[in-house]
Amino acid sequence: MTNAGHRLLWTIIALLLVAGGAAALAAGHGTLPGAGAQAMVLSPGMLEQWRTATPWSTLAAAVGGALLALAGQRLLAREVRRPAGTLRGTLSHPGRRPGRTRLSTDVLTDALVRDLTGNPGVRRARVVLTGEPPHPDVWIRVDLTADATAAGVRDHVRAAVHRFAATTGCQPAHLDVTAHIEPGRP
Repeated sequence: MTNAGHRLLWTIIALLLVAGGAAALAAGHGTLPGAGAQAMVLSPGMLEQWRTATPWSTLAAAVGGALLALAGQRLLAREVRRPAGTLRGTLSHPGRRPGRTRLSTDVLTDALVRDLTGNPGVRRARVVLTGEPPHPDVWIRVDLTADATAAGVRDHVRAAVHRFAATTGCQPAHLDVTAHIEPGRP
């Protein structure tokens, strides 16, 4: 979810909580239109049904409250959680004209991974961006097949990083490449 979506979600939750609190306060003071200070929240029929289903109604209310609390806890945990060591959000680059181009860094890392795995000698690749967007640190791990040549893969990685820098307008401040060669078949 985007930052604007998160702000909208939290605004809606806050407004619902404020509206519920204001309604409860107004009902308690008897200022709610159509309700007196001694008015009951539950009608006599609903109150009788609650008492008839006594053990199950209390259990249902407790389970409902626990599910609501769990949903709130999960929502807060998602808001607070931040992946360690990865650059998240958007990469912003000023253009020649007024305005900025914004692009998710996940899109950039996925594109670099696709570019790196385009070589038949590269079986898998993993890319992590850290640091500031104009000059991020780029961490690359490539898993190579047993028949891959080191010089060919090195040239391929160098060309992919060069294309990445030219496309994004960001020159990596630090480039760390780790290669893992799979053992050959006997």
